[in-house]
Amino acid sequence: MSGGVDSSVAAALLARDGFDVVGVTFNQWPADLMARATGNGCCTPDTIDDARRVCFILGVPHYVIDYRREFETAVIDPWVKAYLNGQTPNPCVMCNRTVRFGSFLTKADELGADFIATGHYARVETDETSGRMRLRTAKDPSKDQSYVLHVLGQRQLARTLFPLGALTKPEVRRLAADFGLPVALKADSQEICFVPDNDHAVYVRGHGSTGAGDIVDTAGHVLGHHDGLEAVTPGQRRGLNLGGGSARRYVVELDPTANRVIVGSRDDSRARQIEVRDVNWIDDAPPSAPCRVGVRTRYRMPLEDATLLTTPRGVTLEFGQPTWAPAPGQSAVFYDGDEVLGGGAIAAVTSR
Repeated sequence: MSGGVDSSVAAALLARDGFDVVGVTFNQWPADLMARATGNGCCTPDTIDDARRVCFILGVPHYVIDYRREFETAVIDPWVKAYLNGQTPNPCVMCNRTVRFGSFLTKADELGADFIATGHYARVETDETSGRMRLRTAKDPSKDQSYVLHVLGQRQLARTLFPLGALTKPEVRRLAADFGLPVALKADSQEICFVPDNDHAVYVRGHGSTGAGDIVDTAGHVLGHHDGLEAVTPGQRRGLNLGGGSARRYVVELDPTANRVIVGSRDDSRARQIEVRDVNWIDDAPPSAPCRVGVRTRYRMPLEDATLLTTPRGVTLEFGQPTWAPAPGQSAVFYDGDEVLGGGAIAAVTSR
C-alpha cells in the first residue's frame, strides 16, 4: 500500500469481499531521499501515514517493511548505471522484477499469505483449457499498467490479485469516497517515485556523469555540445541548445563510447527494426515461429504492428511502419490483442 487512492481501494475491495487483508507499505527510500521527499511520491513519511490511516478505517493491520537495501541495490544503482551508459531505463520495471513481485512475494510466503495484491491497473485470468495464467490489459486504457508488468511469470501471476483491473479511475475515486477513505481525492504519484523533483538528470549527477561531449548530425558534423548523456534520450527535441534554424533536430542516437549525441530529422529518429534482449515470456516459452504482434516501446505509447522473430540472443522486431525513437534500455512489450505475451529491454536499433 503506497498511501495512494489505488492501493487503498484495492485493499478496501478485498476486505469487503471477505479476504483476510494485511496492509504492507515498503520503506524503500535511502535516508538522503527521505529528507527531500515532496509527499507526492510513494512510500514517503506522509504516504506511509496515509496508508496507516486507511488500514485503521478498514480495520486491518498495517506493517512497514524495510526494503531500502534491496531497492537501492536492485533499482536505484542499476538505473543510474544505465543512464551513465547512454540508456533510458524504466525503474518501475526494475522494481516489479526484483522488489515488488520478488522480495515481497518471499515475505508473503513467510507470513503465510495466499496472495499479494496491488493497485496496478491490469487483469490476470486463468486459461480454462491450459490452466496457464494470462496477463491482460486493464479496462481503462488510459490507466493500463500491463507494460510495466511484463516481467512477471506464471508463479507471480498465480499469486497476484489486481482488484482494479476492471475499473476506471473515476470509478476507483468514487469507491474511495464510498468507503470513506481520506485519500479519495489524492493526486496520483509522480512518474519516478524516488526522484522527488522529477528531474532524473540532476539525481543521476549526484552519483556521476558522462561529462560534456559533442552533439553531431548524422554525417558527423559537430553542431554543439551536451553536458552529459544522462540528460538526453532518443526522440528528444527541446533542451539541446543548438540555436535557431529552419529544420527541427531530434536526438537520433546516443553514442556512449564517443560520448556523443547524434541528431537528425524526425524521420531519422524512427526505426524499422530493433533488437530486444533479456526477454521474459509470460507463458515461459516464445512463439514457435515468426508472428505478428502489437508492440509498445514506451509506457503509454500506442500499440504498433510488428513481426516478432526469436533469435539466439533474444527477439528481433520488424515494424510495419517505422516506430518513433526507440530508446535502448527502455522496454519493448509484446501483445496479442489485450494479452501480454512478454517483453524485454531494447538493445539496439538495427535498421532505420
